[in-house]
This record gives sequence, structure tokens and C-alpha cells, in this order.
Amino acid sequence: MTGDLLHHTVEGPPAAPALLLGNSLGTSTALWDDVAPGLTAARRVVRWDLPGHGASPARLVSPGATVADLADRVLELADGLGLDRFCYAGVSLGGAIGLHLAAHHPERVDRLAVVSSSARFSAPEQWRERAALVRRAGTGPVAETAATRWFTPGFTHPRLLADLRAADPAAYAACCDALAAYDLRPALPEIAAPLLVVCGREDPVTPPAHSRELADAIPGATLTELPGASHLAPAERPRAVLAALRTHFGHDEGNGTTVRRAVLGDAHVDRAQAGTTAFTARFQDFISRYAWAEVWADPTLTRRERSLITLTALTAHGHWDELAMHVRAARTNGLHDQEIGAALLQTAVYCGVPAANKAFRIAQRELADEPRHEGPESRG
Repeated sequence: MTGDLLHHTVEGPPAAPALLLGNSLGTSTALWDDVAPGLTAARRVVRWDLPGHGASPARLVSPGATVADLADRVLELADGLGLDRFCYAGVSLGGAIGLHLAAHHPERVDRLAVVSSSARFSAPEQWRERAALVRRAGTGPVAETAATRWFTPGFTHPRLLADLRAADPAAYAACCDALAAYDLRPALPEIAAPLLVVCGREDPVTPPAHSRELADAIPGATLTELPGASHLAPAERPRAVLAALRTHFGHDEGNGTTVRRAVLGDAHVDRAQAGTTAFTARFQDFISRYAWAEVWADPTLTRRERSLITLTALTAHGHWDELAMHVRAARTNGLHDQEIGAALLQTAVYCGVPAANKAFRIAQRELADEPRHEGPESRG
């Protein structure tokens, strides 16, 4: 979309609570490509481009801009989408915009996460020098050294580097002006929105000390440091960033995920959620809401009884990867090994000896805690 609003994309259920995702200087919505799909099961995810970046018009920012000006553009976008309140996550400059919104427009921000961001970035003259360089020579010279600032050695992201080269020089320079004038340190104690601070331990642009300053100054803030990550953590460590954001923004789909974790364990659910894509997001939402929030949470049957039923059904239909997972879940739900064996013996009568024979082999392996492999169908 163009016009007077920042370019943006919207993913996820239209009626779900909104989550806005902001980008760092020089990047586009592609920064969130490996994270956003995993957030769409329970959120209406809105990704947007900075002025002159991606597909946003350069005219939406002027020389001498401030972070407050950029935050106003985000509020205009939210208003245009009919969002009175929203959650927000942003990287670097995108994170600074989120901090400004939480400090100066607290009525709009429910929860906030900032990644590789700061209350004040490097010295103002450094940003003024970069702005002058880009106005004079374009973004090419900045792009030549971007990989060393953005990523750890050996990692690269051609799309993001191409986005930097394609950014409008005047708009990029105006965003540098905004970073030069930015200093939110006096307002940090006023931020009341629940805050998650995420940083890469190998980030040379906003070292962990910047994130610790945020976490120490903002009441109730939580800090997560990611090893093996530099400045653009959502591109370099997307699964770790996704897991942190899902926890912070409460992607629990009612009590479905709580029940699912109680039965199948955190490790399995974390793997399933980390592997969620735009293609599978609705399926994962379906599982959480119907299988776990409604059926497994129904108190009419105990979890022990539901495990017995599930073991029989999975054996009958030959869903062996799921059976292995639910043998372990049966123990969690209070079934003894002999009770699990008795349930499988029952299946031999009603589902056939060959099916029960394989089920016993799988159960014996799982109950002996032997090494196992969960196949791609083990979604639970």
C-alpha cells in the first residue's frame, strides 16, 4: 500500500490482537520473514517499512527528522488500520520508535519488545557524518561495510543487503538525523508497558550494555541475551527471537498451549512452534484451540483416560510417530507402564495383532528412554 501511510503488510486473523513489527535502519519488512509467520496464529501481525525503505514513500520523512516524527507515522498507520491499542516489537531504530511510543503514547501500547536497540545510540556526530556521506554518495559506501555491523562472521543475508543499497539516500539520511537527535534516557522510568529487551551478545552497533541499561532503567523489564547473534538477530537467530516474542506476547491461544505443554512437554511444543510457517500457522492454531483448549481441557474425562483413548486410536490408524509421543505423554498423565501395556493389549483384540505388535515395540523403546526421532508428522 502507498498513499500517505507507510507501506505495510498484514498477516494473521483479522480479529486477533494487533502486533506491529518495526525494522532497523536500512532494512525492510524482509527482516521479519523468518519470525513473523510464527506470530500469526494468535496475532494480527503488521509489518511496515521506514520511509524510503522497502516500498514506503521517501516523502514521508524530511531532513532533520526525529524519532518522534517517525513514531507519528506509525500512529498514522495504526489509525488507518483502526488500531486503538497494539503490541509492538522493533529492531534498532524500529525499537527506538517503540520505546518512544511507550513513553509518550502509553495509551496506545499494550506490550513492547525491542531487539538490538538503545535509549541512545552512538555519538550524534557519527550519525551526522553518515547522513552527510549518504547524501553525497548514496547508500553504496554504507552497504559495503554493513555485513560486519549486522551479522556475525560467516553469516550473510543478501536480501537485506540489497534492501540497504536500494534505500532512498535522502530518506536514509533523514533517519540518521533522527538517530543523531535521539536520547530517551530521561523518559525510561516512565515506560509502564511490559517490556522485553533482546540483544545479540556479539552486536557491535548496540552492545549488550545498551540493552542492560534499558532493562535496568525500565521497571519490570525482562532481558534476553542471544549467543551467536549480532545486530540483526531476527535474521540471524530467528527461532530464538520467535520463542522470546511468543512468550512475551502471550501466544497461548486460550489455555490450549498450557495444556499442550503439560501433556507433551515444553521441548516438543517449542519445536512445533519454532517450526511454524505462514503455511502451517493456521494448523497450529487449530491444534491449540480445538485439540488442546477444548478437547483435552474438557474435565469430563481425566487426562489418564484421554491418554488411554489416544493410545488406542493412534495404534488403530498406524500413526506411529504420534504414538511414540503419546506413550511418553501417558506417563506424564499418570499411567504406569503396566497400564500402558494393558491398553496396547486391548488394541490387539480390537485393532489387530500386527498393529499391536508394532505399538508394543514403539512403547517398549519409549518407556526404556532409548534414543528416538520425532518425524515431521509429530505435531501433537
